[in-house]
Amino acid sequence: MLILYMFTGLVLGVSLLASPQKTKSALKIAGRRFSKIAPEFIGMLMLISIALYIIPEPLLVQVLTGDNKWVAMMGAIGLGSVSIMPGFIAFPLCGILLNLGALYMVLSAFSTTLMMVGVATFPLERKYLGTQLALWRNATSFAIAFIVAIATGFLFGELP
Repeated sequence: MLILYMFTGLVLGVSLLASPQKTKSALKIAGRRFSKIAPEFIGMLMLISIALYIIPEPLLVQVLTGDNKWVAMMGAIGLGSVSIMPGFIAFPLCGILLNLGALYMVLSAFSTTLMMVGVATFPLERKYLGTQLALWRNATSFAIAFIVAIATGFLFGELP
């Protein structure tokens, strides 16, 4: 992540050298757009955080590491679809769940839906992309996540 920040800073510096006026103008536009979207995004993050706080951790672990692989996978798909979590938290969490006995297909379903499906972000997506495109994007991402989870199950021998 640090490398990405450093690269962004470098590119911003090059842009400032190449055209200071255009760069400043672009930064002003980005700042205005961010200030418009920030209140909705922060509110959404607060609601998701409260929901994740209310769900007891043992229940979460039980659902994702349960004996029935299909129930665990569907639980992972559901949980990943409604959660918002950055990758630097999600992937170590998957490592912890793996050590607790979660199947690779369950972890694949969880991490893929977490990164691709945005049930919680749908209102925001609908506002900027339109209802039809936001629904299409989420449905396609959901289908891809399901296919990836099934493929992972076959690849790791968790499915016959």
